[in-house]
Amino acid sequence: MRFPVLVVALSMALVGSVCLGMQMGLWWVWVYGFLLIGLSLYATQRLPSFKLTRPQNFNHKGLSPPTITIFSAPTDPFAASADSKQSLAIRSWLALSPQIIVVLFTQQPSFASAFGSRVLVDSTIDFTFLGTPFFHSMLEKSRLFTTDIAVFVDPQTVLLPDLISTLNYAHKLDRDWLLVASLRNVSYFPFHLDDAGEHWLREDGQRVRRQELQEILGHHWEWNHCEDRMLMAWNNRNLPLHNGVLPPFLYGKGIHNHWVVNEAVSSELRLVFDASWTISCLSLNYPEHWSELSVRGSSVLEIENRRWEEGGNSHLGALYGSMFFREINYSGLVNLLNCEGQYLFADRTEDSVYPSVCQTGSGWTRRVLRSCTQRKRMVSAENVKSQNRTLNCSMRDKLKISESLDFPFSLVSLLSITADENKTLVLAVAGYSYKDMLMSWVCRLHQLRVTNFIICALDQETYQFSVLQGLPVFHDPSAPRNISFNDCHFGTTCFQRVTKVKSRMVWKILKLGYNVLLSDVDVYWFGNPLPLLYSFGPGVLVAQSDEYNYTGPVNLPRRLNSGFYFARSDASSVAAMEKVVKHAARSNLSEQPSFYDTLCGEGGSYRISDNRCVEPETNLTIHFLDRNLFPNGAYLNLWQKKNVKKACMKKGCLILHNNWISGRVKKLERQVVSGLWEYDISRRMCLQR
Repeated sequence: MRFPVLVVALSMALVGSVCLGMQMGLWWVWVYGFLLIGLSLYATQRLPSFKLTRPQNFNHKGLSPPTITIFSAPTDPFAASADSKQSLAIRSWLALSPQIIVVLFTQQPSFASAFGSRVLVDSTIDFTFLGTPFFHSMLEKSRLFTTDIAVFVDPQTVLLPDLISTLNYAHKLDRDWLLVASLRNVSYFPFHLDDAGEHWLREDGQRVRRQELQEILGHHWEWNHCEDRMLMAWNNRNLPLHNGVLPPFLYGKGIHNHWVVNEAVSSELRLVFDASWTISCLSLNYPEHWSELSVRGSSVLEIENRRWEEGGNSHLGALYGSMFFREINYSGLVNLLNCEGQYLFADRTEDSVYPSVCQTGSGWTRRVLRSCTQRKRMVSAENVKSQNRTLNCSMRDKLKISESLDFPFSLVSLLSITADENKTLVLAVAGYSYKDMLMSWVCRLHQLRVTNFIICALDQETYQFSVLQGLPVFHDPSAPRNISFNDCHFGTTCFQRVTKVKSRMVWKILKLGYNVLLSDVDVYWFGNPLPLLYSFGPGVLVAQSDEYNYTGPVNLPRRLNSGFYFARSDASSVAAMEKVVKHAARSNLSEQPSFYDTLCGEGGSYRISDNRCVEPETNLTIHFLDRNLFPNGAYLNLWQKKNVKKACMKKGCLILHNNWISGRVKKLERQVVSGLWEYDISRRMCLQR
């Protein structure tokens, strides 16, 4: 009996040892596990850091800062010297962050060369004929740039680093916003940037401490609230700034910034807040330090340009202000304050301050809601009230306009500004019924960089419309009155009276010593024809043929098209045009038969070949242009092609005339449908190609 008992005892001891061993092994597994986890965490911390690629418009702490693009337009692109206000301002923008990109809208690309690769030039927006950019076109073009935050600022505004911290804070808001900040007029600013453009220096060359900078600014500045030169910034999402269409304000003239802010507040599409207390936007207001800007040589042209920019453009701002004005009301504007190093939103209407804005339900409110409050900062609220300012500036004093809107230019001075180096200009004659086609024609010339054009307005409506569009325009006081809006096409009495204005104007300009290319506004330009037209030399008038047969002579009786021709300012051309004008004055037809009967003889008696005539008294040669290069509206049925542009370019067309069709509406429809249309009527700007 002892043996079995011993066996049982040994078995139980063995089992106990095994269990104890298993228990100890399990503990060691746990210990080793914890050690491995600790080593893994330590090794992870020692690995090289890396950055996540942040999706566009995604906000989250710890991810890369937002990309910022600053947009502006130089007021004087020729003043790019290092000591100019404008240059200092741009360098201050670049000093904010190495990631900032600056886009300047100017027609002088060389202006950016002094600032390096982070300053880009865009000249594809709409400008006046004197080079002033249109604000609405700038705003539209800015949407095409890939950036998280877009900033619009006056070209002479110096910016300090608090702009970046404010924009970084605003970028964390999980909604669409528009930020505005008023300028501070600074009477004393004894600092400059170092050669690398990274640090502010005192006059003795020592770096400026931030505290010192704030102390200087604290004693030598005042608010500049009611001027239009404010800073605007917004997160670049698909949501527009406001409802409606922005009028074609001229940049730097009028009240375009106030208009945008007022519309943005009214539309309630975005949170709109005033960050004037958190952003230092400095306008250096001590002209004695910038005397070199006022001693540059000024030609008569510069004086005339300045007079129009300061006088005429202010009328434009006033006119648009009155057209779209309603009392400026920023009651929904929220203030952004920097209170003890913490950003706070202040609602002036409730005398309350909140550390943040909150989401309520599925939507956002325009104002900061009381339900989102934490502890109220009444001290900061009092700061908002004590600043004794709001953006509720009265615009009424800026909206005083004269009864008429006129250029201060005579025809002679306007010609001297617009003509090219060969004293050649392109002349278009238009009435109000063709104003949209006029603008499409102008936009196409802009795309081709043809700037030597001038507009003869047949009526006061076209004149003022063209002035507002920044076009070089003059009004012919002898033009016929009561021009029909829809019934002024070929063959009508209205058409006959209007066409005679064209030859009379060409003759007048030729006598003033300028070569003229007359082009109707329904002529689409595929390229610039002037280099080819120059090649015909003096004593030759070149004109489009209106012949529709594909073969045979192109100078058959009355096939000279008076809607596209080039005449030089020489004795034979001036004398011949005088004969055309006098013949047309006696005729009850349009001017086109007078052109042919005078220059090629009735029935073509002066023809010397299939494409030329010689007027015997003046010895002027009339050359009919190649229709493959200068086709009329009936030649080869080009307007009926599925792809009109491709068909014309295959033929080598330089222009295509939208004639041989009856009626303004049909002509307009044909050109729009064909794709040969360059003007956005709804946005009042040239299409971006």
